[in-house]
Amino acid sequence: MSEEESEKNYRSGLPGVLGVIDTAISKIESVILAMGVLLMALNTVTNVVARFVFGNSIMFSGELNRILIIMITFAGIGYAARHGRHIRMSAIYDALPVGGRKVLMIGIAFFTSLVMFFLLYYSVVYILDLYSKGRVLPSLGLPVWIIYVWVPMGFLITGIQYLLTAIKNLTTRDVYLSTGVVDGYKDTETEV
Repeated sequence: MSEEESEKNYRSGLPGVLGVIDTAISKIESVILAMGVLLMALNTVTNVVARFVFGNSIMFSGELNRILIIMITFAGIGYAARHGRHIRMSAIYDALPVGGRKVLMIGIAFFTSLVMFFLLYYSVVYILDLYSKGRVLPSLGLPVWIIYVWVPMGFLITGIQYLLTAIKNLTTRDVYLSTGVVDGYKDTETEV
């Protein structure tokens, strides 16, 4: 099974209800990411055509792309955590024996989870501040706080993913990068 098929048919490594919830969130994230990228491309292409053919840009195009970028970014961090696609600086980690890697991964996952929950708190504080100011987007007329709702949702989902990764590493023999991705490197073989 290719990597793309594996991500398309994601099944959580978590037992019971947690696995069902994790799989459902994964599917929702995938749809959000795909639709966000497609809408951003369509919006950008339409705006370019409007600018060159009709001589006028679509006035809300920039605001719409801003909303989509925020949505894609913060839906994407949970997706990256779930599929073990986050950036890793692994020189020391790779030099450790399996037991050391497991302990380090548990610590990294717990710490990252705490950081995500810390950022969740401050993103909610920020949104409440924006809400109290009553600012609106000039072209779309939407309250500014609405476009940032994706931020705490992304931090919440990512924090939960890292917490579940730490728990998965505490309860299994293997070292996991996420609840469904076992640590290790794939060797790519070239045909001769």
